[in-house]
Amino acid sequence: MQLYDFIKCNSDQRKAMVWEHGQFVADRISGDYTVCLYHMGKFFAEIWYHVADNEIQTVRGFKSLAQLEPYLNLVDISEFKN
Repeated sequence: MQLYDFIKCNSDQRKAMVWEHGQFVADRISGDYTVCLYHMGKFFAEIWYHVADNEIQTVRGFKSLAQLEPYLNLVDISEFKN
């Protein structure tokens, strides 16, 4: 799966792709959200879960290693680099 294909899908389709193909890497807290990071093979995906509302607000994909910065202290991501 390519990042472009992931991004052009709607939120429900992206959620399904993460559940089916994603490898959980780490989670973190950002304000009122729990943000879960998944490795999708050629890119990463984040699921933003709003705790108070008990629902997923956003599912986004990215390739930039700079966007992994919030996770650097949580996990060794070297095995996921392409």
